[in-house]
Amino acid sequence: MSSLLSRHSQKSKRTPEDLTESTPLLLHDDRSNYGDTNSRPESPVALSSRSLQSDGWGKGKSSRRWPTIVALAILTLVLLAILGFGFAAPEIMEEYAKEAVFFEPTNLSIDSFTSSGVQARVQGDFTIDASRVHKKAVRDLGRAGTWIAKAVESKKTTVEVHLPEYDDVLLGSANLPPIVVDIRNGHTTHLDFITELKSGDVDGIRRVGTDWLDGRLGQLRVQGTADVCLKSGIFRIGPQQISKSIVFKGDDIPVIPEYNITNLKFDEGHRDAEEVMLANVSLVLSNDYPVSFEIPSLRFDILVPGCLTSDPYIAFADAVNSKAQVRPKKNVNINVSGFVRKLPETLITACPDTERSPIDRLLHSYIQGDETTIYVRGSKEPSAETPNWITALIEDIVVPLPFPGHTFSDLIRNFSLTDVHFGLPDPFAAPTSPKSSPRLSAVVEALIGLPEEIQFPINVGRVRADSDIFYHQKKLGSLDLSEWQRANSTRAELKGDDRDYLLVRSTVKDAPLDVTDDRVLADIVQALVFGGKPVGLGVKANVDVETTTVLGQFVVRDLPAEGKFFVKR
Repeated sequence: MSSLLSRHSQKSKRTPEDLTESTPLLLHDDRSNYGDTNSRPESPVALSSRSLQSDGWGKGKSSRRWPTIVALAILTLVLLAILGFGFAAPEIMEEYAKEAVFFEPTNLSIDSFTSSGVQARVQGDFTIDASRVHKKAVRDLGRAGTWIAKAVESKKTTVEVHLPEYDDVLLGSANLPPIVVDIRNGHTTHLDFITELKSGDVDGIRRVGTDWLDGRLGQLRVQGTADVCLKSGIFRIGPQQISKSIVFKGDDIPVIPEYNITNLKFDEGHRDAEEVMLANVSLVLSNDYPVSFEIPSLRFDILVPGCLTSDPYIAFADAVNSKAQVRPKKNVNINVSGFVRKLPETLITACPDTERSPIDRLLHSYIQGDETTIYVRGSKEPSAETPNWITALIEDIVVPLPFPGHTFSDLIRNFSLTDVHFGLPDPFAAPTSPKSSPRLSAVVEALIGLPEEIQFPINVGRVRADSDIFYHQKKLGSLDLSEWQRANSTRAELKGDDRDYLLVRSTVKDAPLDVTDDRVLADIVQALVFGGKPVGLGVKANVDVETTTVLGQFVVRDLPAEGKFFVKR
C-alpha cells in the first residue's frame, strides 16, 4: 500500500503539458466527504466506546457498560487492524484509527448457551469521524488514505482475551466471521453478526470475581490478541498480529446491580417425603446495559454469618431461580424458590460468651429494621439445563445480598395483664428478703400480628419479658419476668382486619416487682386504699417468644410490646 500511495503522489504532480481534456479528476467523486470535519453529537454509549479505544483516560465519568466489554474489545482489535495496517504510514494510520473510529453497540444478545460458552449476536454502528483526530497531519493523511481504500474486509479471526495482572489467565476467546466496513470519513457501517464466545480459565475468572466482590479489584487490565488477515480491493495483506490493552478502574469497574424485593413468602411443604420450609422471592433487577439473553435456571446455597467474622458461613437453605428474560436496558423480573430442611445446630447454638445464636442476631437485626445481609453461593449440584462451565464458574463464589429490615414495632398488637393481684411488701421483712418487694400475679395476654410473609403454622410454647411498670407516665419499677413462663397460643381474627393474629396466654404467679421510685408506689397505694376504684398502670416490655415450627424450636427475641392493665384493691 505504501508504494500505491507513493505512485498516487507522483501522478498527482502533473505539469500543464500532461493535462488533456480526458484527464480524470481523482478527487471529484468524494470531494465533499473528504473535506467534512463536522462532528456529530455523541451518545453516552459512543463516548464509552471511544474511551475504550484510546490508550489514555478522558475527563469525566465513563459510562462504559461491562456486559459489552468482550464485544467492544474484540471489535476494537479488528477495527484497529483494518485501519492500522496496509497503508503507507502504519503508525500514523494506527493513531488515526484510535481517534477517528468509534463503535456504538446497539444490542448484544446471547442466542444460546453451548457446552463451552455462548453464541452471541453483536449489533452496532461503526463510524469514522476525522474531526476527533487532534493532529492535523494525522487527520489529513488518515482521510486521504481511507478515501482511497474506501472499504476494508477482515477474514475469519480468533481473538483471545487475557488478564496480565492475573498470571496472564485466559478470560475467553471469540471466533469472528468476516467483517466489511466502510472506512471513509463520515460513513457509518451497521454491523450485525453471530460470534461464538468460549469461556477461558474458570479458576482464574473465579479469582477475579472473588477479588471484585471483596473490594480488592482496584483496576483490571484486559489484553486482547489476534492474527488478522485483511483485504482492500485487489490488495491482500497476510496475517498481522495485533494486541490491544485496556485498563478498567474507578467507575469503570461494575457494581452489583440494584434490586428490589417485591414479594417474599414463607410456607411449609414437602420435598422428598420430608417436611420443609418453603420460601418464594420475587425481585426486580435493574439493567442499564444494551444486552438481551435468557438467564438459565441456576442452583444456589443460602448462607448466613457465623458467630465470628472469621467463622465460615453457615449454609441453611437451597435455592433455584426460574428462567428469566433480559431485555436491553429494561428491568428484569426474577423469581426464586428455596427450601430449608432443618436448621443446623451451628445456626441455633448460642455463641461463646453470649446468649444469642447466629439466627438470633439475624432475626434481631431484621426485626429492628436494620439492613441485614445474607450470602449466596453457586451450588456444586448443577441444574439439568445449565452447562457445566457455568456451574464450575459460579461454584464457591459468595455474593453478599443486603436487604432492608422490616420494622415490627406493631407486631404485638396488644399486651395486657388480666386477673391481676397486687401483693404489697411486708413492712417487717428484711431489705434483702423477697417479701420486701411487691409481687404481682396475673394472666399475661399478647395479641401478635403475624407478618404477611409468614404463611405457615406457628405455636408458642414459652414466653419471657423485661417489663417496666408506669403510673401516670412515671416509672414505678421493673417486673421480673426473666424466667421462662409456659404459654399456649391460638389463632385469632379481628373484625375488618385481614391480618392473621396469634393470641398468646401465660399465667404469672408472684412475679417480684423491683420498685425504683417509692413515691410512685406511695401514690399507687394511696389510690388503692382511698380511691375506691381500680388503678390503671402502663407496661412496656421486650418479649422473647419460643416458637415451634416445621423447622423445630427457636426463639424470636426482643419483640417490643406496650399495653395497660388495672389493679384492684
